[in-house]
Amino acid sequence: MTHKKIIVFSLFLIFNLSCFVGFSSEIIPNPDSRVFTIGEFILSNKTKINYSDDFKISVDFLKDFLNIDSKLDKYSNQINFLHKDINNEEGYILEILEKDINIYSETNKGAFYAVQTLRQLLPYQLESNKSNIKEFKVPCQIIKDSPKFKYRGMHLDVSRHMFSVDFIKKYIDALAMLKFNTFHWHLTEDQGWRIEIKKYPKLNTIGSYRDSTLVGHYTDKPITYNKKKYGGYYSQKEVKDIVAFAKSREVLIIPEIEMPGHAQAAIASYPFLSCEQKQIGVASTWGVFEDIYCTRESTFSFLEDVIDEVMGLFPGQYIHIGGDEAPKNRWKKCDDCQNLIKSEKLKDEHELQSYFITRMEKYINAKGKKIIGWDEILDGGLAPNATVMSWRGESGGIKAAQMGHEVIMSPNANLYFDHYQSKKEGEPVAIGGFTPIEEVYNYNPIPKELDENEKKYIIGAQANVWTEYMKTSDHVEYMVFPRILALSEVLWSSNKTNFTEFKSRAENYFKRLDKLDINYSKHLEKEETK
Repeated sequence: MTHKKIIVFSLFLIFNLSCFVGFSSEIIPNPDSRVFTIGEFILSNKTKINYSDDFKISVDFLKDFLNIDSKLDKYSNQINFLHKDINNEEGYILEILEKDINIYSETNKGAFYAVQTLRQLLPYQLESNKSNIKEFKVPCQIIKDSPKFKYRGMHLDVSRHMFSVDFIKKYIDALAMLKFNTFHWHLTEDQGWRIEIKKYPKLNTIGSYRDSTLVGHYTDKPITYNKKKYGGYYSQKEVKDIVAFAKSREVLIIPEIEMPGHAQAAIASYPFLSCEQKQIGVASTWGVFEDIYCTRESTFSFLEDVIDEVMGLFPGQYIHIGGDEAPKNRWKKCDDCQNLIKSEKLKDEHELQSYFITRMEKYINAKGKKIIGWDEILDGGLAPNATVMSWRGESGGIKAAQMGHEVIMSPNANLYFDHYQSKKEGEPVAIGGFTPIEEVYNYNPIPKELDENEKKYIIGAQANVWTEYMKTSDHVEYMVFPRILALSEVLWSSNKTNFTEFKSRAENYFKRLDKLDINYSKHLEKEETK
């Protein structure tokens, strides 16, 4: 093709793409490759969908989104879901022709992500389910795409502040739209136990409620409290409903049951779980607390019972058991803990924590599951099959990868979405820190310290949303969006662009967030001054 013909063809494409009312050219995360061809596919209620049962989840989503009947005797064009070996179960090829849209994938996962891409090619007005658009054009093109990392996670703490079932589903739906495949659900804490455990009802009648909550920031002086009872929990029926919804979005839920620290709500419910066995209350402020699980046999029996019920609710392979911020002062003064150190020939309380985590891992492994823990589980020796979530920077993740353990990067400096995202006045109260969206976008989960063999153990990354200062779902959304857009591209896109280009796509994406009734920050600059 001559240079003159290339220029004419390019102008033809630009002119035609600009004529599509409602057409969106922005895709987040950016696909591996995208080639436009001549022509357009006209999507309407006369479009038929052909599929096998393997793709039912993807097709059900597409039918609901488009509000069309997939089974037509007379049709003008069709969308075909087709099996194809593309060497990645989450990868896909989206081929848009004038009479056919062909979605090729190995599994429903790949097909589902193809549908999410197609969704972003359609008018943003469709997101509200109130659109009057009956027919729309999609430019012919071929998109080939697959994820860079197999673990693409978002976290939500519901223990400091609790959110409705509807919001949890909305959160999961947003993750799926951006091709995240994991929701880390932080369910237990010092300030509240949020999951129903039938064998131990006091966890919910006592541990799920605190008598008061800190007002203002933790560092404010004097400290004040609102003195209002706060709490609640998710029933097992509600959990099953949320898990089923997540499955319909190809999102795996990883529940977190904290141990041995951050256990004050459980100890308030059952004092025998602590070393001192004294009655204490559910925590009403934030921070790290001295009362942690004791290492008596009765504690392990309790935790095994809890884990049994949790495993029955969550079909995924992982259980997150925390392991972070567990002060050892109570263990140092406890005869039972000290006797266990001696009988197991442990060096100190750090090795006692390793014993604790390893023992729980063996129990969980025996049930066919795996554990994830925060990087403190490295202290005193790492449990044999554990996956490490590195939050205190990257050093824990680097060490674990060098030991041959799978690692999920979640460094607080880069991926804590409870940090401020702007330095402008008027921002809602946050825990501290400053993590602007450009810092998220430029983050690379694979540390340069690792060699080629060690890099394979970095399976992905995750942003964490701790809710000490997020009382409402609107506030959660404000802290998460649009930084989640940047992280989606970090974790998915091998063809990640520069921040300036991404910023343009993100700003256009705001129209879609508006229709989805998602609250978001408009701070897209690296650093803003007061």
